[in-house]
Amino acid sequence: MSETSVLCDIGFVGAGVMGKNLILNLADHGYRVAAFDLDHKKLEAVIAQDKAERGDQPARVISCSSYTELLSRLSAPHLVILSVPAGKPVDDVCLKLIDAGIQADDIIVDTGNSLWTDTVRREKHYEGKFIFFSTAVSGGEVGARFGPSLMPSGDPYAWTRIEPIWRAIAAKVDPTTGRPLERHEPGNPVIEGEPCATYIGPGGSGHYVKMVHNGIEYADMQLICEVYQVMRDALGMSAEQISKVFKEWNQGILNSYLMEISAEVLATKDSETGLPLVDVILDKAGQKGTGLWTAVSSLELGCPAPTISEAVFARSMSTLKDQRVLASTLLSGPVREHCTNQSAEQMIKQLHDALYCAKICVYAQGFDLMKTAAAEHGWQLNFAEIAKIWRAGCIIRAVFLQSITEAYERNDDLQNLLLDPFFSKQISVNQMNWRRAVAEAAMTGIPVSALSSALSYYDSYRTAVLPANLLQGQRDYFGAHTFERTDKAKGKTFHVDWSHTDRTMQKIK
Repeated sequence: MSETSVLCDIGFVGAGVMGKNLILNLADHGYRVAAFDLDHKKLEAVIAQDKAERGDQPARVISCSSYTELLSRLSAPHLVILSVPAGKPVDDVCLKLIDAGIQADDIIVDTGNSLWTDTVRREKHYEGKFIFFSTAVSGGEVGARFGPSLMPSGDPYAWTRIEPIWRAIAAKVDPTTGRPLERHEPGNPVIEGEPCATYIGPGGSGHYVKMVHNGIEYADMQLICEVYQVMRDALGMSAEQISKVFKEWNQGILNSYLMEISAEVLATKDSETGLPLVDVILDKAGQKGTGLWTAVSSLELGCPAPTISEAVFARSMSTLKDQRVLASTLLSGPVREHCTNQSAEQMIKQLHDALYCAKICVYAQGFDLMKTAAAEHGWQLNFAEIAKIWRAGCIIRAVFLQSITEAYERNDDLQNLLLDPFFSKQISVNQMNWRRAVAEAAMTGIPVSALSSALSYYDSYRTAVLPANLLQGQRDYFGAHTFERTDKAKGKTFHVDWSHTDRTMQKIK
């Protein structure tokens, strides 16, 4: 029997960077894949890499020239995985597969960065034509190749068919320590450990969780960047010196993928100029929208996630490069003086603690947002499991997530991460350095919008009486919006006739 006549286990559409690496990951775990892409050169690249990696073994990936051929190469019922750009391309492929003869019990899995509401719509729209399932993927191209973090959601029956595949190709962690088990060797995947893949819930919930993951990612990156700027501008440290500090921090409680790569970026020299590469990279940040989606969702749900929003704003501010250059010559700030060696050591310690405390608050905001969304949409999210699958494979993977896992295992109904005894103690012990770091940055005129936003979030959350009482008085004054009273039963509202000199108060209900 020829290699081409053997039916494949999985169909795959999209052989771009993520798609190619997911295909090879599947092949490493024994799955035979039939692949299709409109760009035949991308297919050729996958086939060539498969051939180079498998040696004399039978082909693991088969190239297809059409959607019809793709389905004909698969054993029934068909399982087709999509790795195409979010939006219209997903629906275009779905319609092409319908034309090619896909059946009602076949499964199509969207692994792109789709907006979660699009996923909900698609699941309903394609009902009866095929089973639309979604799996959010995090980890970039390396994660896709050797083990990503996977956030699947949708039809429970579809999950029973997909689960063994996803658990096989997902990143793995040591279940005791929460540390990633990594081996970047083609054909020799990690099979031991706990897989970073768990069923999230109904359609759309997986992409929502991934959206929040990306919002946390935005904030975590911005926090690190602000610490870098304070070290650079207030302490006069070089990129190489900051890299060494970050490498040291990465050995402790701040251990994370983002800290690791930040240190590596700072240590890299530009091949053209010999300067630190970071010093020749233009300070204009891009974004693909998932951080914005998270900020918008927090506003729609009335669930505060200010640090995530500030991280989005910081990227927007960075794009105003020409205006900022002009403003730097016109707008004054405080005179900056570099610290002495002794005070520099103190400030580095303050920045370490500030980053740690702010990071706790960012995760508190993210998990609170997921909790609020779950209540709004009727999802039963398991936050301990979500923290577990973020411990490896994804961009925000960090030793810190083991503590979050344990917090939700202690109390699966935890209202906010800040109320967990471990995390409340961590901030209690380290908060003064956090406050000093933010104050010092303000006094030297260095923007730390994320670090200070996280601090304000913490202080607001721990304040029993906020000034919203005055705000409600203002709203009632100009718009008769009413207010509740501290000395009356909850739910009863009142209005003052502000036009009368005696300020007559009326009970509304």
